[in-house]
Amino acid sequence: MRAAEIREPHVIKIVELSEEDLMNPADRNLTIEVAASGICGTDLHIYKGEYIGEFPVIPGHEFSGTVVATGSAVTHFKPGDRVAVEPNVACEDCQECRENRRHFCRNWWAVGVTAPGGMATHVTVPETAVFSIGEIDFVYGAFMEPLSCVIHGVEIAKPRLADRIAIAGAGPIGILLLRVFRATGVSWIDVIERNESRAQFVEGAGANSVFRDLSDVPRGQYDMFVDATGVPSVVEDSVDLVRPAGRILLFGVPPKDSRLTIDPFKVFNRELTILGSFTSLRNSRQAIDLIESGIVRVSDLVSHLLPLEQFARGIDLLLHPTEPTMKVMIDPRL
Repeated sequence: MRAAEIREPHVIKIVELSEEDLMNPADRNLTIEVAASGICGTDLHIYKGEYIGEFPVIPGHEFSGTVVATGSAVTHFKPGDRVAVEPNVACEDCQECRENRRHFCRNWWAVGVTAPGGMATHVTVPETAVFSIGEIDFVYGAFMEPLSCVIHGVEIAKPRLADRIAIAGAGPIGILLLRVFRATGVSWIDVIERNESRAQFVEGAGANSVFRDLSDVPRGQYDMFVDATGVPSVVEDSVDLVRPAGRILLFGVPPKDSRLTIDPFKVFNRELTILGSFTSLRNSRQAIDLIESGIVRVSDLVSHLLPLEQFARGIDLLLHPTEPTMKVMIDPRL
C-alpha cells in the first residue's frame, strides 16, 4: 500500500502506507481501494505551494474505487461497493453548516487537500463523504467531484433559456461547464482557448465558435462570461465582453493573493454582476445522475491513464504539455 506524497512545493515522493491502519478504519470511516484518481488544477496549485493546506500531503480529491474495509459504525456501505468520494467534510454543527452553507464550514477539512487523498492505492475517508456509483466505470465515477463543482457553479450563475455565453478555458472543467450549460437550454457558447489541441477538441465538442485570443472575442455580445482559467488578466477583460446587466462567473482557481484591476465605473454603469463559485454544495448525486444518464458525457475527456509512480509525470504533462493533454487520470492498480 503506497501513495504519492507532495513533501513540499515541487517535491513528490512515493511513500509506503500502514496496511494495519488502512484495513482497520475507526467508527464511521471506511477504506477504499482507489481505481481512478484525476489530477485537478487544485492539485497543481498544491504542488506549487499556492493553495491552502500544509505539507506533506497526499493529494487527490477526484477519485473512485472499491470499499475494502469499514468501521464498526458504518451503516450504508460494505466491502465490494463501488463508490466515489466528495472530498469536503463539514462538522454539520457550526453556523454555516446549520444555514446550509456547509462548503464554508468553520471546521472544514478536505480529503486530498488538508488530509490524505486518492493519489494512493488505498485511502480512508468518512462514510458521509462517500457516494455509490453503481455500475458506472471507475474512470467516469472519478468525474463525480469536478462535475459536482461545475453543477454548483451553474446553479450560482442561473443561466436563462437562450442565453449567449463565453467560456475562457477548454480544459476538462471548461468542457464540463459547456456541457452542463447546454443542458440548461443555453443557446450559444463561444470558447476562448490558446492551447491548439484543446481548441481543436472543443471545436468538435459543441462550441459555436472558438477563439485563440481574448482580443478576437466580440465585445458586449454575451449574457454571461465564465472564467475557467483562474488567470486574473482574463477576468479583467471580461467586463468588456458581456452585455449591460451581464454576469461574470469566476470559476477557475486563481493563484492565492493575486489581484484584479477592474474599472468599477463599468460595473456600476452597466449593472454587471460578478459571481464566485467555490467547490460544491452536496451536488454529487446530481453529478452521478448526469453521468449515468449520458446527459453529460465524460468518456472523451481522459487523455492519459498512468500508474501511481508516474504522478509526477502527470503533473508535468499539465504544467508543461508536450503532447495533447486533457484529464490525466491515475490508476494505482496499474
